[in-house]
Amino acid sequence: MRNGKLIRKIMIPAVMIFFILTAAGCARKGKSEKIVTLNYANFAAPSTFVCVQMERWADEVEARTGGRVIINTFPDSTLLDAKEMFDGVVSGQADIGCLCMAYQPGRFPVTNAMALPFGIADAKTGSAALVDLFQTIGAPEFDDVKVLTMFTNAPANIQSSKPVRTFDDISTVTLRASGGAGASLKAWGVNMLGMPMSETPEALQKGLVDGLFSSLEVMKDYRFAEYCPYVTEVNGVLYPFAVVMNKDVYESLPSDIQKVFDDLFEEQSRWTAAYMDDHVKESMEWSKAEYGVEVFTLSDTDRQKLQEKNQEVISDWMLTTKEEGIDGEEIISRINSFLNK
Repeated sequence: MRNGKLIRKIMIPAVMIFFILTAAGCARKGKSEKIVTLNYANFAAPSTFVCVQMERWADEVEARTGGRVIINTFPDSTLLDAKEMFDGVVSGQADIGCLCMAYQPGRFPVTNAMALPFGIADAKTGSAALVDLFQTIGAPEFDDVKVLTMFTNAPANIQSSKPVRTFDDISTVTLRASGGAGASLKAWGVNMLGMPMSETPEALQKGLVDGLFSSLEVMKDYRFAEYCPYVTEVNGVLYPFAVVMNKDVYESLPSDIQKVFDDLFEEQSRWTAAYMDDHVKESMEWSKAEYGVEVFTLSDTDRQKLQEKNQEVISDWMLTTKEEGIDGEEIISRINSFLNK
């Protein structure tokens, strides 16, 4: 009996201490593991590669932070459109945003150099070159934000309603294109028309254009294989993209969450490039099987002509940037050095 009373006397304060410590521990845990909700804006449609990578990144962040970070995604310009994206993130309208630098060429002079016609064959190479450029030379154009990742799409190629077999044939077609593609097409002698991708099928049907100049996943995604039975490989321009975050929001995050974001920088770039290249391959296999699409490759002589015209575009760009106080020669030298590895 005595022993029983003694045990109870010892157990009662011990239990009280346990609950006090547990409650304090839970309070500390709750405080340190406060859930952070972030809004991520994108301008493209949900099915496009830039939105697919957005959803993958959001899932990875939520998983790697154990649910401490929740990402609300807003595709299709439902929060910010393409030209509002950068300023919208800086001002806090969105915490995170995906932008294409080629849509505002004068604003992103360093990274938009990747939209020049280097003849890059795939998104894997383009994305790696863009990351290398950003990490080695830097880009003051992004000083007001935190860059979470960068990548490119696959190169633009000619998709046409009539065959383009030679370099001379290129100048006989009118192509839908956009952004930085204009300088290349002009150098090749192409008549370019700018228009939204959604209007292109009707333009093809009416004969306003003979085709388009774009990365090849649209052959399936937009079913251009139905209107364009011919593809000519020219490995033209590709477009650089960046995912940026409001700097104040990033700096307010706990260091372990910042590390999750930082660790995803190159991994997300590689994942997106691989997805893009695989999607292009899938699109072309589908186009050939469903619509018998024929692919032309230029002769060595014609490729040389193409490269000479491309070099003229790059040289003109270096002269323009020099006049603007930007060392375009250093930028081009760095890109070429990486591509020549």
